[in-house]
Amino acid sequence: MSTQHIHPDFKLAGKCFTKQETLLMFVAQKFPEHYVFLKDWFDEKDHVIAKTSGSTGKPKNIKISKKAMLASSEETGKFFKLGKKSKVLHCLSSKFIAGKMQWVRALHLGWHLRVVPVDSQPLKNTNMSFDFAAMVPLQAQKSLPKLTQIKQLLIGGAPLNFDLEKDLHELPIDVYQSFGMTETITHIALKNLKDKEAIFHCLPNVKVTQNSEKCLVIKAPRISKQDIITNDVVKIVSDTSFQWLGRLDHIINSGGYKIHPEMLEKKLTPFMAKPFFIYGKPDKTFGTVPVLLLETLDPTPQDYDAIFLKAGLHPYEKPKEIVLVKKFIRTPNGKINRKYSFFNINK
Repeated sequence: MSTQHIHPDFKLAGKCFTKQETLLMFVAQKFPEHYVFLKDWFDEKDHVIAKTSGSTGKPKNIKISKKAMLASSEETGKFFKLGKKSKVLHCLSSKFIAGKMQWVRALHLGWHLRVVPVDSQPLKNTNMSFDFAAMVPLQAQKSLPKLTQIKQLLIGGAPLNFDLEKDLHELPIDVYQSFGMTETITHIALKNLKDKEAIFHCLPNVKVTQNSEKCLVIKAPRISKQDIITNDVVKIVSDTSFQWLGRLDHIINSGGYKIHPEMLEKKLTPFMAKPFFIYGKPDKTFGTVPVLLLETLDPTPQDYDAIFLKAGLHPYEKPKEIVLVKKFIRTPNGKINRKYSFFNINK
């Protein structure tokens, strides 16, 4: 077995474990869906294989350093002030980095972990209180009446819609939205949903800058020896904080006017009744124009001209076409795959 240790205060389902073999046998019996990752975590390799979400292309496997994962777990523990014996809920799939890291944090920091099936309502069968939990937006949405069982909640894996963000903001608990990706070993920055300025603050030992295209550049020496260059266009607030504007590969250049679809969607969300997104369509006059895609075949649509007016859209921002789509294509994490959804409209 490997030198990956089990913290002496670590507990799983109320049980203590001092030997890796005993823990693996227990997990194989009680939580088989997590066994493969833990078996990999305790092997002799210095890395594990993680799958990217596929939000910007086809999902792929990449190598993640175990040493870097341990460093990341320590930074999360510091940010949330979660020391040994913290009571933590695990309700995520270990196939993806967020689920893997919940195990690593618990094992390394000595948390008391309760594992429940990966389900849209992870709290439905427990009335326990927890110091910390991480969920995807769908789980948070379905668990709203019971989220007060959690002192600090981390949301990630997919965008938050307007209504859910408002509901989470009103809860008497601390709710954070994560910024990160598989390559950064889950989150490197967090945004408190009670922060009206919508600013992401970096974890300890993480600094940020931007390149010539105004994309975020992450300096996290404990996680990566090289700077991590993203496709995320940001506004830098300080060397440890930033405001996210959108994806570089999503920018719509319409007659020289640059449109961030994500910012446009944020303006429109309070007025939209159906799932939607904005995409750039080639145009002979303007080069590219914004198009509104709606996940509906409802023949009696809303008055979108009135919606565009209420949302305060610039004339260049107003979608030049509205397309109804029966079903969007989504990634395994539930994110809308814009490119494939757009190019599969007529298929």
